[in-house]
Amino acid sequence: QVQLVESGGGLVQAGGSLRLSCAASGRTFTDYVMGWFRQAPGKEREFVAAIRWSGGSTFLPDFVKGRFTISRDSAKNTVSLQMNSLKPEDTAIYHCTTRAGRALSPHDKDYDYWGQGNQVTVSS
Repeated sequence: QVQLVESGGGLVQAGGSLRLSCAASGRTFTDYVMGWFRQAPGKEREFVAAIRWSGGSTFLPDFVKGRFTISRDSAKNTVSLQMNSLKPEDTAIYHCTTRAGRALSPHDKDYDYWGQGNQVTVSS
């Protein structure tokens, strides 16, 4: 059973930065993608970033490009989301997720395992 444990997040003023990390354990597949989604109250879950573990290719939607960066640490088996220039509309619960294979999918239905989520709150 794959387990994802997130850390980081919290409260920050607009324009500030936060970093989320996700540690994965129990993985049995060799080629996989890790990603981040977020969900604000009353809204659908939204794709934020994905990274292919082998090779490090990334995919981010336009609304976070230039502000958010996803990276991985192979030695620690963790993935991180560095969030800069945060806006109040970035406020949400952020979930780490993973799927087998190589497709950098922006669709939550394509992912198999999910972390419990961490709150990110950006004040204006």
